[in-house]
This record gives sequence, structure tokens and C-alpha cells, in this order.
Amino acid sequence: MFTLIFLFFFLNIPLLVSRFTHSRCFWRMKQNKDKDGDMVTGCIFFLIGVEWPVKKDYFNHILNIDTTAEHNQFALALAFSMDEVNRNPGLLSNTSLVFDFQEGGCKPVSHLNSLVHIYEETPDILPNYSCQKEPVCIIMLSGPDWEVLHLTYGPFHAILSNHEQFPSLYQMAPKDTSLAIAMVSLMLQFNWNWIGLAISDNDQGIQFLSHLRKEMEKNTVCFAFVNMIPVEMNLFLSRAEVYYNQIMTSSTNVVIIYGDTDSTLAVSFRRWQSLGIQRIWVTTSQWDVITSKKGFQLNSSHGTLAFAHHHAEISSFKIFVQTLNPLKYTDEYLASLEWMNLNCELSDSKCKTLRNCLSNASLQWLKVQTLDMAFSDDSYDIYNAVYAVAHALHEMFLQQADNWKGYYAHCLKLHSFLRKTSFTNPVGDRVNMNQKEKLQEEYDIFQIWNFPYDLGLKIKIGEFSTYFPHGKQLHLYEDMIEQSTGSRQMPHSVCSADCGPGFRKIWQQGMAACCFDCSPCPQNEVSNETNVDKCVRCPEDQYANREQNQCIPKPVVFLDYKEPLGMALALMALCFSAFTTVVLGVFVKHHDTPIVKANNRKLSYILLISLIFCFLCTLLFIGHPNSATCVMQQITFGVVFTVAISTVLAKTVTVLLAFKLTVPGRRMSFFQLSRAPKYIITICLFIQIILCAIWLQFSPPFIDTDPHSEPGQIIIVCNKGSVTAFYCVLGYHGFLALGSFIVAFLARNLPDTFNEAKMLTFSMFLFCSVWVTFLPVYHSTKGKVMVILEVFSILASSVGVLGCIFIPKCYIILLKPERNFLRKFKETTSS
Repeated sequence: MFTLIFLFFFLNIPLLVSRFTHSRCFWRMKQNKDKDGDMVTGCIFFLIGVEWPVKKDYFNHILNIDTTAEHNQFALALAFSMDEVNRNPGLLSNTSLVFDFQEGGCKPVSHLNSLVHIYEETPDILPNYSCQKEPVCIIMLSGPDWEVLHLTYGPFHAILSNHEQFPSLYQMAPKDTSLAIAMVSLMLQFNWNWIGLAISDNDQGIQFLSHLRKEMEKNTVCFAFVNMIPVEMNLFLSRAEVYYNQIMTSSTNVVIIYGDTDSTLAVSFRRWQSLGIQRIWVTTSQWDVITSKKGFQLNSSHGTLAFAHHHAEISSFKIFVQTLNPLKYTDEYLASLEWMNLNCELSDSKCKTLRNCLSNASLQWLKVQTLDMAFSDDSYDIYNAVYAVAHALHEMFLQQADNWKGYYAHCLKLHSFLRKTSFTNPVGDRVNMNQKEKLQEEYDIFQIWNFPYDLGLKIKIGEFSTYFPHGKQLHLYEDMIEQSTGSRQMPHSVCSADCGPGFRKIWQQGMAACCFDCSPCPQNEVSNETNVDKCVRCPEDQYANREQNQCIPKPVVFLDYKEPLGMALALMALCFSAFTTVVLGVFVKHHDTPIVKANNRKLSYILLISLIFCFLCTLLFIGHPNSATCVMQQITFGVVFTVAISTVLAKTVTVLLAFKLTVPGRRMSFFQLSRAPKYIITICLFIQIILCAIWLQFSPPFIDTDPHSEPGQIIIVCNKGSVTAFYCVLGYHGFLALGSFIVAFLARNLPDTFNEAKMLTFSMFLFCSVWVTFLPVYHSTKGKVMVILEVFSILASSVGVLGCIFIPKCYIILLKPERNFLRKFKETTSS
């Protein structure tokens, strides 16, 4: 028989449940004793290799030693693991592993050194396992008498991974290099961006803070506060009130807890709970032990979210334990050791959620349920540690390396094999003792509550695995969240309320990236998502709705005949043209009367006809524009108005020429008098035609859209093409009108019968006034208003010419015919 010596420092790691295909719930009965004030204790187990078959019953007398349930669970896990190894024909043939647990073997850690010295004197029974409640292994490892192999479990400590300082130490717990990524992924899933953090002020806490801050900055998640709890108790007590006020006054609903469970951070956490702080606590699985102590009730409607390292399920553990001693290891007793699996679909119709069911449950109710026992974190690490040692021994025996004599020599040889050990355990998980190799990390996510009757409930709500690509590593069981809480939604934890559609985020200087104000989108810009940094401008053919959350296609509008204003302008044009036609008919009918024959009746006919076309040309501005009407609008307007104004100019020149014929000493032939108006009209019209030809040649009018003049509309208008050419045509009209005004003004007092110079003067004054007023107003308007203004100016100036020149003559012709005789005027003049 030979003896194997391995010392395990069992750090205080809480309960990690096994992975399962179907989601399961776990319950636990809290221990009645609260040993928070006890000294740190540990237990010594002795691992022995024997050369005879070992049955399961062999472990009964060891496990019957009176010890706490918390320590007994380590012995049960150790016995189960050894039993599996002993029954495995592929490991340690002709050799069995057993362990011994001496009564009184649990002592304060400070006394464990003496136990080692005592048992080193015994050749067959040597210490192998130290199960301690608090993480003091770093201190113990510094002593010179602990030159043995160390297999530890508990939260992975980076300081213990220094192989130069701890050459023979193996940490069975996986590293937490992906924990920060997993936590930030959960925050993003629940849309949390305002997070509180409480960590221990030591190397482990600072390293976690560095990793977490890096991931949070990548995903725009911010710290509401960071409480770095000092590890020195006196310093902590002097600042405890500050930490409490900081978490109470913060607006965050989510707080991350990370650190050792035996530290001042744990003291602070218990104090926050006892003072009734309601937050969602996000932490690691070891802190579940803390929430189960002292019977504190987590009043938060969503309890604690705990990340636990994933491992496969070992379903035969409960069967093994209960067959050892069915009377002792009842469900109620095992519940005080570890979590019990519970069917999550057991809730009846009276309770809407499983949480409500267990809130009113009792142990009698739970005893009738179908329960199974789950392997915890520490138990699973012990399980892997036993198999690692068994594989290392197996390889050492195969190479016939058992000729090493002496305690330290044997450990040194085993250390060389253990360091190279890599295997797949019976449940399919890969175990590699070469800690330099980085393995993929997986986490199970649990939701935890504490209830009356000393019961606890934990439900697996999701998984995180680095095997999957980025963005798909987190998977939540929304049905489990809904079944446990009655809702799939978690409370919000944001610095600023979301900026909804139609708003954008505005950051203030000095504020965190997650804190912002909301500002409405600028005019004609929209945002159809929440929390956008910039609004998007709508295309020119669309406009923003009132809520500014979508762009709506603009309706195409123009000065239409169907709308009231278009219809009114069209009726005015038709009425005035019809009235002008009537006036022309009156003049034609009374063409032999003196008032018609005065001032050249042919010029009157030409002027009336041109006015008819002036009125009718406004119809080209009404209705849906097209390329032809856009060209015809300006050309027709320019030509017919040139004819009208040049005719007025010809009339005024005719008055002057006629007066010259009556002046003594002046001689002018009738031929010259009759031809002058024709030359004037022709020359003036020719110049205007040249201007229009140049306009059409280089920059003709074209159809265009105006999406800016009126919000929410696209106006189809005729673009002038060349604004300069348009103003040249208009300026030419003004030049002719001004010339006509001056000549008519000079001839206003000439002593001639039916002298219409005064009427021509007033008509040109009215014409110039209309278009001078038109220019600044036209320049300041856009879209459909510009078209309306141009149509109105054409109608107004045409009506002015018609009214000033022809209405008085029609009055005499129709209502005062007695005055329409040359003899009457002569008699009136002579008298």
C-alpha cells in the first residue's frame, strides 16, 4: 500500500449548477446557524491508495463523523469522485483510492500546520486535502513546511498563476477572462447603460475593473458610480456611510458586485441588504452564499443575477449519496448542502409564476415534488481534481516511475506528470492541467431569490459561450424569465430616458456618454429610431411629418383651374377678354363716329386686339405646366404687351404729329402721318422679337419643381431659364411705357377735339405703377405665389389700359351720343 499526499486549499466558492438541455429550477434550505463570526476553519482529509477493491459502503464510517453540513458536502463529493475512479477499469488497475477523515480534523487554519507535521510522521496516512472556508491559501503557501502539491478551487486568482512563486500549485477553477464580456452582453440585451459597480480595492478587483471598463466603453455603457471597498476594516468603517449614500442617491437600478466573499465588500453588501436597498445585483455565483445567510429578503422584483461557470450535469450524485445512508441523507438534509433540481412547470393555476408559488410554499409541499441533486462549483472542482490526480498516477504507474522513495520525491515526480495531464472527464468536459493553455469559457446565468421558510430559489435564465461569434454569444431563455417573474421585461437602468423617434441626442459638456438631452429634429429632418445621434434630412421630393419620424412624399401642386384662386383668375381673364371684345365690337360698329376716328381708329383696333391677347395669355400660366406652355408664357406675354405698349406710343406720337399739321408754317404730308404709327409698332415689335430669340437660343424657359417654397408640397413651375433675359423683356416694356408716358404727358393740353393724351398719360402711369410694384414683390416670392403675382400684374395693367383709354369713349358712344359729333364740339369751342 502506498500513500499519496496532495493538499487542497478549498477557497469559498459558491454553488454552480450543471448544464442541462431543459431549463431547471433549484431550491435550497438555508442553514440555521450563522457562522459569520466564527474563526476560519479547515478540514484535513487523507487520501490513501490501497491494493484491494473498495466498495461504496467503505465511506460510510468516514461520512458519519459529526461535522457541519457545509464541510460534509466536500467529503461527499470526494467520496463520489473516488468511487467513480475505483469503478473505472481504465484507471489505476489493481489500485483503489480511499480517504480518511479523522474526528477532530477540523481546526482553525492556524493549527493546520501542526497537523501536517503530525501526520508526516505516519508512513501510511498522510494529509492530502485541506478544506477551508476562507481564501487564506496565499499566506499558507508562503510557509516552508508546505512543500506539497496544491490543487485549489475557488475564484481564479491571477496572483496564484505565477509559476515561479507557486511552482506546484494548480487552480482547478477556470479563469474569468470573459466575465466582463458576458456581463456587458447581458446589459446590452436588457438595454442597460447606467451601471453601478462595487469591488474590492485589491489587485483582483482592479483587474476586473480594467476589463469591464474596456468592454463598457466599446458598447457605450457607463458607470453611475464605482465603489472600491478597502480591504482594511478600519478604513472601510470610516467610509461605509459614503458608500451607502452613493448607492442610495444613484439613479441606477443595476449594481455589479465583484470580489471575495470574506472581504469588507461582503460586509458592505450585507449592510446594503439589511437597510433595504432595492437593486438588481449582478455578480458571480459565489455571492449566492452571501444572499442565503441571515435570512435577508431581496425585495427587488428581479432578485440577483449570478454568473456561474458552466459544467456538465452529474446526475448520479444523489443516488450515490442516498444509497450510502438513506435515513441520514434525506432531501431535506441534502437541500442544506446543495441546490436541488426542481421541475419548473409545477406551478398550479392559482399562482401565475413559479416565484409566487414558492413564496407561499412549505417544506411539506416541496417534499412531494420530484427532486434531484446538482453538483456545485466546489464539488465539480473536487471531481476534476480527483480525476486529474488519478490520470497523473495512472501515467506514472504505466512508466514504472513508482521507484521514487520519500514523501517529497514522490510529490515531485507526480508533479511532473500532473503538469502534462489533459483528459476528458466522464461527463464530457475537457480538463487541461497546463494552465498556460487558454480554454473557451462558458457561463450559466441564474436568477436568484430568497423566500420565507428558509427557502431559496434559483432559475437558469440563459447562457454565455465564447464558442459562438461575437454578437451571438449570449442566449436568454425568455420563457423562463416570464415563468419566474410574470414578465419578459427587466427594469430599466439608463442615465437618460430614450430619445424617441423625431428626436436626437444632445450631449452636454462634462456628462457621461450615456447621459444626454433630447432635442427635436431640425425642420424637414426625421429620426425613426430611438437614441439617434443625427437626424436624417428628407429628400427634396419628401417632407417630414408633424412627429418628424418619417418622410412623406410631397404632393405635386400647381396653379390649377380646379382650385378657387386658379378658377377666379381664369374667369377674370375670360371676362376681361370678353369685355374687350365687346368694346372692340362697339368701336367697329361706330367706326364712322368722330370719337372713334380721332387718334387713328386702326391703332385703336390693334390696341384692343392686343389687350384681348394680353388677357388670354394669362391662361397659359394656369394649369399643369409643360415645356410648350413654359415657352409660350413668356414669349406671348413679351410680344403682345410690346404690341399694346407700342400702339399706345404710336397713338401719342400721332397726336403730336397731327398737332404739327395744324401749326402755321409747318408742312407734313398725310402720307408721313399715316405711316409713322406702322413704323413705330414694327420697329418696337422687331426689337422685342430679337430679345426673345436670344432668350430662346441660350437659356429658354423650362418646366421645374420647387420643393422648398411651401412645406409638404412640390410646386411645378416654369423656370424662366435666364432671369436676366426675363428682366430685359420686362425692362423693354417699361422703357416703351415710360416713353409713351412722357410723350402723352407733353401732348395732354394740346387743343384738339377728342384729345386722348390725358387718358394715355394716366393709363401709362397706371401701367408703370403696376409693374414697378411687381418687381420687388416678385423678387421676394417663390413658387405658386410668384405665378399668381405675375398673372395678377398682367391682368391689372391690361385692365388699366383698357379702362383709362376706352371706357370714357364707350361712355360717350353708348350713353352720350349727342356729344359724339364734331359740329357740337366746334360750337362748344366757339362759344
